[in-house]
Amino acid sequence: MNHTQLGRSELRVGRLALGGNVFGWTADERTSFAVLDAFVAAGMNLIDTADAYSRWIPGHRGGESETIIGNWLASRGNRARLVIATKVGVEMGPGEQGLSRQYILRAVERSLQRLRTDYIDLYQSHRDDEQTPQEETLEAYAQLIREGKVRVIGASNFTAARLGAALALSREKSLPRYESLQPWYNLYDRSAFESELAEFCRREQLGVISYFSLASGFLSGKYRTQQDLDGRPRAYRVKDMMTERGMRILAALDAASRELNATPARVSLAWLIARGVTAPIASATSVAQLNDLVAGVQLVLPAELVRKLDAASGVP
Repeated sequence: MNHTQLGRSELRVGRLALGGNVFGWTADERTSFAVLDAFVAAGMNLIDTADAYSRWIPGHRGGESETIIGNWLASRGNRARLVIATKVGVEMGPGEQGLSRQYILRAVERSLQRLRTDYIDLYQSHRDDEQTPQEETLEAYAQLIREGKVRVIGASNFTAARLGAALALSREKSLPRYESLQPWYNLYDRSAFESELAEFCRREQLGVISYFSLASGFLSGKYRTQQDLDGRPRAYRVKDMMTERGMRILAALDAASRELNATPARVSLAWLIARGVTAPIASATSVAQLNDLVAGVQLVLPAELVRKLDAASGVP
């Protein structure tokens, strides 16, 4: 599997990022271990998680995903081969959120403990914190990099304006720069990223690690009727996509899938690679799903199929 440089950093990552949001949620530890083993066996190395996964589940406190990944790392002894990415900033409890220096320094120790490692390869600001000066945030990251606890930093859910301001500060103050952006981006949800951020990332040489790469499973083609949503944990996200436009996108994916003898999920991931994404994030709750995702980032879409998928999505 080909690897690519993440931004201007020395990190090299595979073309697929394994989403850890399902670990401890829809995938128990045993299943998570099997998926992680298959991911590494396929030649991949970038595992993305966050301290807040999966705090949204009743009874969960956050840190469930990091804990499972940490247990797996300890049992496999393969830490040096992997790029572990996690995030900070989303609320973990009363007063435990944001990107202040004090909070980042507390949160990173908890993530390191759960991950059972002494360093994080890619530490990401999970979402912007306009209440904290960006210089304070970057200075906290600088301290962590000096201490060897973090190698590279990234941003998630930032606007082009705020990301640009952060990069300007990094240049002016000789502070660490964000080397990647994690945006919400897929064949269904295009405009927010493509309007400004796509060109910005190209110009600034930032890696792009898209999340919701399969639109919560909608682009896999498994949700086509209301009955398909019954009992599904992500139904609340997918139901709004089941529109005329959504069905048009699925029809285009079906046509491309037939032409390439591939699944819609594979085609959707290949489209992201064709559009310049460094490593789309996708999660799997079985080894079979994982193998399908890996095949997607190995698939090369002909330019004509990319144009047809672009047109079907209704975005110029």
